[in-house]
Amino acid sequence: MDRAQPRLSRRRLLKGAALAAVPCALLPAPSAGAQVATADYPPAEWQPASTSNYTPSDRPHAYTIDRVIIHITQETYDDTLAIFADPQRQVSAHYVIRSLDGHVAQCVHEADVAWHAGNWGYNTRSIGIEHEGWVDQPAYLTHALYEQSARLTAAICAKYGIPRDREHIIGHYQVPGTDHSDPGPYWDWVRYIRMVNFA
Repeated sequence: MDRAQPRLSRRRLLKGAALAAVPCALLPAPSAGAQVATADYPPAEWQPASTSNYTPSDRPHAYTIDRVIIHITQETYDDTLAIFADPQRQVSAHYVIRSLDGHVAQCVHEADVAWHAGNWGYNTRSIGIEHEGWVDQPAYLTHALYEQSARLTAAICAKYGIPRDREHIIGHYQVPGTDHSDPGPYWDWVRYIRMVNFA
């Protein structure tokens, strides 16, 4: 007995057309083995730097992590993320903290070597944290920025066994060979180290 081929109903045809119009971003991932990049620090938002702006690695196996380096962006938060995403810029940091509310973005995985210190040896052994603002504008150094940065630094220190002191939590200006002055004269180191130790 011959069965008639099923006919496409108007409803089924419209459903197919609607599905075809759905953007790919809304559909499930096509391969089960694909991994989505996530932040190492759970409160952080993943905002990846261009792969042209850091060195892939396997830290702490390839290099010991024993420093946190504090930076000031000399840019807005959004412009800093755009710079790190631009493959022509040749610069990145692991994290960026927004001034207004202390929001944390991660741009480079901690296992990889971010290009933030201007010194290869220090890049390989450190986590770089950028803070939105300018060295000569203390209004950017909000309580929210200090608080969220201190929590992040405390988590990094706990993870890698880094002492929570000024020998191991340093400013960019302390990196040998640098021409930078950040985090600048308004950064309150006493307050910051105290907050890191109580976080």
